[in-house]
Amino acid sequence: MGENGVKWEKTSRKYKTYIKVEKNLSKNSVESYMGDLRLFVDYICKDVVVEPQHIDAHLIENYLASLYDRGFESSSQARVLSSLKSFFDFLLMSDIISVSPTEFIEAPKIARKLPDVLSTREIDMIIESIATQTVKGKRDSAMLEVLYSCGLRVTELVSLRIGDLFFGEGFVRVIGKGDKQRIVPISDVARSKIEIYLEVRVAKDRGEDVLFLNNRGAKLTRVMIFTILKQSAQRAGIDKAISPHTFRHSFATHLLEGGASIRQVQEMLGHESITTTEIYTHLDNSRLRETVDKYLNI
Repeated sequence: MGENGVKWEKTSRKYKTYIKVEKNLSKNSVESYMGDLRLFVDYICKDVVVEPQHIDAHLIENYLASLYDRGFESSSQARVLSSLKSFFDFLLMSDIISVSPTEFIEAPKIARKLPDVLSTREIDMIIESIATQTVKGKRDSAMLEVLYSCGLRVTELVSLRIGDLFFGEGFVRVIGKGDKQRIVPISDVARSKIEIYLEVRVAKDRGEDVLFLNNRGAKLTRVMIFTILKQSAQRAGIDKAISPHTFRHSFATHLLEGGASIRQVQEMLGHESITTTEIYTHLDNSRLRETVDKYLNI
C-alpha cells in the first residue's frame, strides 16, 4: 500500500469517527459520505498516491468533470461535492491542511422539475366533482376553493381560523412560515362557500376557532387534504400528479398570465425573496425576466 496509502487509511478512519460521533450523522449518511470519499481517493490515487495536502481545486474539478462524463446527474455531482467539502473541512479543522481546495468550487446547478399546472377549467372540474349535499361536501368545496383562490400552502389552509376571516374588507389573514402574517384577497365564490359551510360546521369544542374541521369536529391534518384533493381529481378525470402545491403553483401561474407583477405574486404567496417566486413561474418570456431582474437590482 505504501506510506501515503497508509496515511489515507488512517485519515479516513479518523474522519469516519468524526462524522459518526462528533457530527452524529446517521448510519446511511456515514456510509454515503465514506463511499463518496473512497471513490474520490480511487480516482486521484489511480496511478500515484496523492497525499491530502497536495490535492488542489483543479484536481477536484477534474474529478467532478469525470462524473459528468460518466453520466452522473447534477444532483449526484452536488452530493459528491458536499461530501468532499465535509472531508476537507475536517482536514482543515485538524490542521492537516491550511486551505480547503473545495472552498471556491460551486456545486452544479440542479434543474428543478416544475409541478404540473392545472388550467382554470381543470380547477373548476375538480371542485365541481364534490357533492355538496353533506357537511363534508360543503367543507371540501369551500376548502379547495380557498386553497386555490388564495394560493395557500397546505399548512396555512389547515391552520386558517374563523378569526382570520375579514369578509367585510374582502381578505383573509394568513399565518405563514415563521409565524409571519400576510393579507390575501378572497374571492366572492370562496367567501360564499365558506358562509354556507359555517352554517353547518360543528366543532367538538365550542371554542374551536379553526375553520375547517374533520368529522369529529377537530382540526384537519395535511394528509387529509392530500387525500381529499386526490380523490376529487380522480372523480373529475384529471390524470396529472396533483397535490395541494399544484393548486398553489397554478394560482401563481394564472396570476402572472393575467398580468399581475412578480412583486404582487410574491406578496400573495408570502415569499421573502422574489427569486423564490420565480421558481413558481414557468413563463419563458422577456417581460417576466425583465421584471424579475428589475426587482433583483433594487
